[in-house]
Amino acid sequence: MSGALSPWIAVAGLVVGFAVGATGVGGGSLMTPALIMLFGVNPVTAVGTDLMYATISKVFGVVLHGRNRSVDWRIVGWQALGSIPATLATLEFLRDDDYRAQIARLTTLVLAVAVLATAIIILFPQRRLSRADPDRPSAADRGVAGRPALTALGGALIGVLVTISSVGAGVIGMVMLMWLYPRVATIRLIGTDMTHSVLITAIAGLGHAELGTIDYEVLIALLIGGFPGIWLGSKLGFRMNATILRRSVAATLLIAGATTLTKALRH
Repeated sequence: MSGALSPWIAVAGLVVGFAVGATGVGGGSLMTPALIMLFGVNPVTAVGTDLMYATISKVFGVVLHGRNRSVDWRIVGWQALGSIPATLATLEFLRDDDYRAQIARLTTLVLAVAVLATAIIILFPQRRLSRADPDRPSAADRGVAGRPALTALGGALIGVLVTISSVGAGVIGMVMLMWLYPRVATIRLIGTDMTHSVLITAIAGLGHAELGTIDYEVLIALLIGGFPGIWLGSKLGFRMNATILRRSVAATLLIAGATTLTKALRH
């Protein structure tokens, strides 16, 4: 990566960080397509770099949720039962040199679909996904037959998706939890989703580091721009209309997803 591009990558990190801070969504969904389409980063390298960026930038949020006891470790454990083996298996697939050419195209294709799915999910108000009071915990959401298995299966799907595209650990994971645990307090679902998200992005990111698919110059530039962006977005987000912000992010994701899908289908 040319050093001349680093300031512009930092600007991209600032913009995406602002979106994440203001709306809580759009991190990997915006960052990875931007690295690929705007800066010409190899798709697999873009994914690996964004995974490491997501791990570093979200770890502080996990610490905060841990201190506030807003993490359901039982759910995290059920998710991890599926996601960790799936992540490791996917990394083994990426390790095979015989599939290097196909992997780049597969990454772009999966990324496009994941981004489009994320955009569609964002457009639906979260209250429609919750079939009960989301802020009232209930024992009925614990120990229900089949729910741990479904949680593990969802974790496995997220593990594969995140390792290939860096998208899905946040928004898609949150939607799955809201469907499976409609009576668990919303703040606990957010903390649980973020904790599992960091766990999977860390494992996948370290795996990509071992594969040599992380551009550390790009990573540093993203962090330089990302941290101020997240701080600024979180400050200004409270003063801006949340619906407009969410729809703006969704519209951006739709454009990015469609453009990425078109690129994948052309190759």
